[in-house]
Amino acid sequence: MAKLDVTGNVTVITGAASGMGAQVARGLAARGARLALIDRDADGLARLASDLPEGMVTTHTVDLIDDDAVAEAAAEIERAHGGVQSLITCAGSSMLGNLDQLTMAEMRWLMDVNLWGTVSITKALLPALRRSPAAHITHLASIYALGAPAGRIPYAMSKYAVRGFTEALRHELEGSTVTVGAIYPAGVKTGIILHGRYAAAIDPAIAARAAEAQAHMYETEPEEAAEIIIRATIERRARTLIGRKAYLVDWITRAMPVRYWNLMRGPLREATDTTTPIA
Repeated sequence: MAKLDVTGNVTVITGAASGMGAQVARGLAARGARLALIDRDADGLARLASDLPEGMVTTHTVDLIDDDAVAEAAAEIERAHGGVQSLITCAGSSMLGNLDQLTMAEMRWLMDVNLWGTVSITKALLPALRRSPAAHITHLASIYALGAPAGRIPYAMSKYAVRGFTEALRHELEGSTVTVGAIYPAGVKTGIILHGRYAAAIDPAIAARAAEAQAHMYETEPEEAAEIIIRATIERRARTLIGRKAYLVDWITRAMPVRYWNLMRGPLREATDTTTPIA
């Protein structure tokens, strides 16, 4: 299977205004790629675009849970660029809380952002990707699509669903010019956990303690993770792990598919504790 030549070709990146998406955009721009950047943060998109080569970037302020807006953005990207070679979905959020602390509305919101936003932009851009001589779709899943921790039910649900969507779509597109892959990062040092949401029923101080505990476990620099994501897209990989812990969790869940939590519980205890009062 031929690798992608991103130089002069168009990559669409969601969640591009900050975090992982912004780092991926910078790395692709350095390779001469043309970029269509999507985020709901217009100011963040503008700041990023000002740092990238003029004339190679378009920005599109879109809330991915709005299907009509997503379809309009896809059409706008095609008009602006004339085609799309790759899609990298970095948009997403987190949600902390046990099931009895979470409302249905809170869980549905996270599923809308992490799953349905990913499905919506992929569906909207698929016709354009099919018209490319060779194209690739990269979905960011998570280490929590390999093993599901306590205290992260909505996030794990959404990422397992992204994994299932990615694998089914890859099989559906077999024999076409479009390949599909998922990325499973563990502990990238972005602000997703510190700026993520938590159940309204949780004491904010307890939620902050859990988020800080999770953030302290992160080991991979965003620039390193972005480089791996870019290479996975260029090489059209079906499955890519990022970080030592991703490989560890992948191995543990394969070896102990029922009892893997026995090994994960201890290291994640403080990061998943949303009930113990602050001393």
